Amino acid sequence: MAKKISLREYQESVVAKLQSSLASSTAAASKLGLQIGNERWVVDLQDTSEVVAVTEIEPVPLTQSWFRGVTNVRGNLYSVIDLPAFFGGEFSVVTSSSRLLLVNPHFIASSALLVTRMLGLRGLQSMEAVEVPPDSPPWLGGRLRDQDGIVWNVLNISALTTNPQFLQVAA
Repeated sequence: MAKKISLREYQESVVAKLQSSLASSTAAASKLGLQIGNERWVVDLQDTSEVVAVTEIEPVPLTQSWFRGVTNVRGNLYSVIDLPAFFGGEFSVVTSSSRLLLVNPHFIASSALLVTRMLGLRGLQSMEAVEVPPDSPPWLGGRLRDQDGIVWNVLNISALTTNPQFLQVAA
């Protein structure tokens, strides 16, 4: 006769198995690939809370040019930073591929990063480290080269969100 277990015990065991399975399958591909302007970047999945399509962005007067404004994501207002422009490149033209990367509130509350497009999960096990130029910005957490010779920059969200330039949106 089969051992009887409560529904709660069963649910807890299913959750534990799922978490174990997800942890092992995403460990090798725990970075999210992004295109920011013409460059390729990766970011830790834990540093983001969500990726959403770009909704209407309301401009805010007397702010830096790279501060695009605020947007409503399911009833919550998020400040939107045009990441390519912040990095010193051209201002983003919002297309159907553009996305808002919502920063984990652990770093900064209600902040969204406008990126050119998402490139999916990237496995870092096949990438090799590349030298980082000495004059790199603090949010450049490293550089990697994949098997195709493409260089990926590592986005350090913690360094970005604590940078005084990033925090000073007033013009």
